[in-house]
Amino acid sequence: MPVIPPETEIPGVTQSAELRKQLAAQGRPVLLAFSRGKDSVAAWIALLEAGVQVVPYHLYAIPGLEFVDESLAYYEAFFGCKILNLPHPSLFRWLANGMFQPPERIRVLEAAKIDIPDYQDVQDLIRDQAGLPADTWTCDGVRAADSPTRRMSLREHGPVHDRKRTQKIIWDWRKAHVYAAIERAAVRLPPEYEWFGRSFDGLDLRFLGPIREHRPRDYARILQWFPLADLEFDRAAR
Repeated sequence: MPVIPPETEIPGVTQSAELRKQLAAQGRPVLLAFSRGKDSVAAWIALLEAGVQVVPYHLYAIPGLEFVDESLAYYEAFFGCKILNLPHPSLFRWLANGMFQPPERIRVLEAAKIDIPDYQDVQDLIRDQAGLPADTWTCDGVRAADSPTRRMSLREHGPVHDRKRTQKIIWDWRKAHVYAAIERAAVRLPPEYEWFGRSFDGLDLRFLGPIREHRPRDYARILQWFPLADLEFDRAAR
């Protein structure tokens, strides 16, 4: 059995195991920002293993992508609960900025004066829809070891934001801990991990190319919302 390296340590910052223990002691459900990525899957497992009730929500970048809906259905069956599925703030931002839109659509989008929600807006809405108190914690799978920027942020601000009511619940886990939890639970990762090594979250070529190859119907769906996305391939060919 491979040796798992010790968890990330930042002096003065509470380890994630203690955070999960404290949440369990409170005996209240928490929201989980569930991207379908490996870190959010591991965060869900870690919370359940600590005895914390999880109310998961997912934010979709494009409505109705089959590979996304299929994986959400899988996780609902695996974890035995409903996953609330709402539009991601990025979808509103892309549309408001006319991303990959032809001129005739841009005029319509500008007239629509689209409001772009932030994550706090989304979390407040979800707490309200789920009938949870306003001070319910929202947990996520952000990790310090994922990038120098995230480590610096955690060193400066810590994993708990009291005003926003958020906790980075596996912040000190390394990749080995994430995959150990996934293997321990015998849960699958979404199909995107075979295509581009992570969950889908953008409209650049690293995502569009594999989706066009592996899921042409979903690529056609993307073009319904962003008709000029094909320009990414033209730009790469230059």
